[in-house]
Amino acid sequence: MYDDNSRRALASALHELIRDATPGTRLPSVRELQRRYQVSPLTVQHVVRELAAKGLVTVRPGNGTFVATAPSRRPPADLAWQHAALGGHVPQDTARHLALLEVPHADTVRMSGGYLDETLVPDKALIASMTRAMRRAGVWGRTPVEGLASMRQWFAHQIGAYNPAEVLITSGGQSALSIAIRALTRPGDAVILETPTYPGYTSVARGHGLEIHPVPTDRHGLRTDLLEDVIRARVARLIVVQPLYANPTGSVLADDRRRELLDLARRHGVFLLEDDYARDLTIDGPPPPTLASADEDGHVVYVRSITKPVAPAIRLAALAARGPAFARLRAAKILDDFYVSGPIQEAAVDFLSSPAWQRHRRAVAREIGRRRDGLVGALRSRLPGVEITHIPSGGMHLWVRLPDGYDDTEVAARALGAGVMVSPGSAWFTAERDSPYLRLTYGETPLPQLVEGVRRLASVM
Repeated sequence: MYDDNSRRALASALHELIRDATPGTRLPSVRELQRRYQVSPLTVQHVVRELAAKGLVTVRPGNGTFVATAPSRRPPADLAWQHAALGGHVPQDTARHLALLEVPHADTVRMSGGYLDETLVPDKALIASMTRAMRRAGVWGRTPVEGLASMRQWFAHQIGAYNPAEVLITSGGQSALSIAIRALTRPGDAVILETPTYPGYTSVARGHGLEIHPVPTDRHGLRTDLLEDVIRARVARLIVVQPLYANPTGSVLADDRRRELLDLARRHGVFLLEDDYARDLTIDGPPPPTLASADEDGHVVYVRSITKPVAPAIRLAALAARGPAFARLRAAKILDDFYVSGPIQEAAVDFLSSPAWQRHRRAVAREIGRRRDGLVGALRSRLPGVEITHIPSGGMHLWVRLPDGYDDTEVAARALGAGVMVSPGSAWFTAERDSPYLRLTYGETPLPQLVEGVRRLASVM
């Protein structure tokens, strides 16, 4: 890995040089930049690639790097016609979902997100796996629609409830969830979502024209005592549930509720979409078994991603089901992506089958556990009026209730102004919220920055 401070210094210097130079000016050589700014060849290459991607420089192999000619500016077009063509429907939920992926200013403490930060990504092991994968015969060709046999076998073994022929490989968990929700429902159908829950479900459901019916959760997961009345009244076809380390609350579905949920699915003939996104982010284990492992009649459609516990760039997930539902999911997947990149699948199988995977899991569990505990301690010290509703035993999020009278959206906006990025709880509710909440992420940020983030948050409260 390159040093981030050195990279920024070099990028800033080259931006100034390019700004003052005429097009066609040759930049200093890699060796000269190394000597002048005390950086590695990898850092120079990375910065030059960034400049080339922005159109600021042109790289001529064997000749050097040159200041690019500024592109000609087109006169502004009249795009008002698009308002009429697009109509009045604005996908607000999608906009809120995309906001979670925003990259903040470099000086901002990030306590909002959903991926491991660079310090927890197993770079060396992944590079070694990718190098081996790229040397395999046929790796650059087309892969099966369902995914590589080895990748399907790995997921089937991990899940324990399906055989490899019942597993599809998708380009990440979001893709799997979108395929499943659209394939198992028709526009106008009722879908039951937990509240609060991951806003990506809401975006997909509303984009597909589904009627959303929320059922509340508490520290023990989905309130199954309220579920049957909703199923009967709304004739729902699908229930989307996160039984393990639910996002955003961190709750784990209680054993009695698991049994009741499966019983309700059998009696009413509905599908359960089990999003098991954080099983490999267990801190205090072992986690309970999957819902799918207790499903004998094919009611559970299961999703599990390796993006969260490995690296954001490893966009791979399993979508598993039995019977006619699997055929429908397969058909829906073909419309989305035909097949998933072969080199990524090969590299993932290589890494996940090596000792490096288990070492990585243990290291991640230790570190995110340390961050979780440190964040809890900082909140109790600096913000005693904030209620920590539940200390999760896995995942990467802490769900906290603000004192009465606070507006979570306003607090999040003021916090961003003070240099800390948090998620307002209102974005996670599929119905009206009962209290103001914040979701604080500890998986993306080292502990010293988390403590500083809490200090900044306290300054605006």
